[in-house]
Amino acid sequence: MTNEALELSINLVWVMLGAFLVFFMHTGFAMVEAGFTRSKNAVNILIKNILTISIGGIVYFVAGYAIMFGDTAGGFVGISGFFLHGVEDIGFFIFQAMFAATCATIISGAVAERTNIMAYMVIVVVMTLFVYPVVGHWIWQGDGWITQLGFIDFAGSTVVHLTGAVGAFVAAAMIGPRIGKYTKNRVNVIPGHSIPLGALGVFILWLGWFGFNGGSTLAADPEAVPSVIASTFLAAAAAVVATAFYTKLRYRYIDGSLTLNGALAGLVSITAGAANVSIIGSIIIGLLAGPILVEGVRLIEHRLKVDDPVGAIAVHGLCGIWGTLAIGFFDVANGLFYGGGLAQLGVQAIGVVAVIAWTAVAVFASLSLIKVFMPLRVSREEEIGGLDITEHGANAYEFQQETFKGLVPNESFAHRLTTAGTKQTSA
Repeated sequence: MTNEALELSINLVWVMLGAFLVFFMHTGFAMVEAGFTRSKNAVNILIKNILTISIGGIVYFVAGYAIMFGDTAGGFVGISGFFLHGVEDIGFFIFQAMFAATCATIISGAVAERTNIMAYMVIVVVMTLFVYPVVGHWIWQGDGWITQLGFIDFAGSTVVHLTGAVGAFVAAAMIGPRIGKYTKNRVNVIPGHSIPLGALGVFILWLGWFGFNGGSTLAADPEAVPSVIASTFLAAAAAVVATAFYTKLRYRYIDGSLTLNGALAGLVSITAGAANVSIIGSIIIGLLAGPILVEGVRLIEHRLKVDDPVGAIAVHGLCGIWGTLAIGFFDVANGLFYGGGLAQLGVQAIGVVAVIAWTAVAVFASLSLIKVFMPLRVSREEEIGGLDITEHGANAYEFQQETFKGLVPNESFAHRLTTAGTKQTSA
């Protein structure tokens, strides 16, 4: 084997490892969403996540990849490579397919607990067929019009996360809040059923992000890869610390779910500039992501009255915007703090506005069309009963009446236990 062939093989292994880690991130998304929502909807969450990666991967193979990376038509859309015809680098397709599904799955958490699963599957098709690929073509294809402006988004703070978050915001607003979330001017907390599951999901996502950002180098570069992974780790760590202390000041206690989401806020924020900012810059970006997350959740839930059970819109949307704009300040080549002026910040802002406008219009139009053929949300009775039973005919957990059956001789005592469990589950 020649040195060149060996180098190609090593690079391929690195990118494939990145793809495996990004695939594993979908386990993290499933655990975060399941843990931060009620137990009566856990099966629904799991099924939506496995359908997302499956449907999204097939759709991206058929047309999404071609629209994203095919020969350009005016810098706006790809027009070649459908069904991977003529595509030689299958490894790159696999890596990018994981990203496409990640973008789509962001919507899952924001619309959890009240969405018709059939409508959700159509949303996944819409996102992976043309909404996300068009954004990717603009920014990651060499001839894309935003790329030509000098826009920087190394691994997808805007391409993946902001696109998914805008789609999630539009979908959550159109579908409406969960029953009981808002009563008059009051915002009610609907707690998730398992913080440990949510925490497991966060740690899995943090691990997967090393492949998400590190694999985006597309080569096992001994200089670039350690730097990118160090920036990724430290930004997330800084965001966790910032979120913990900020919630302590804001609410007098360290909020558990927000602090866990703080790690994701830091990861989203550094994704755009992981290869373009210094280690110190990445820490500052992460520190500021914490307060942005906390105030963003309040803005979305209390001011805009959009019900997002897992905080996906704030994490992926507002922190995605922050991470993209932060390049204008911290980019070591052209950032404001490095003598580059405001030009890079202006380009970053143009890209953010363009992506928000395209995604919002495309998703709104798609959902309006979907609504003609099927309901976007389940009925009131189905929502109250839980989507596990009404959509899937199964429960995620064994209920107490089965646990105590035949074990408790006093039937009235067993009845009180099961009644209390039922009330707690439905709360």
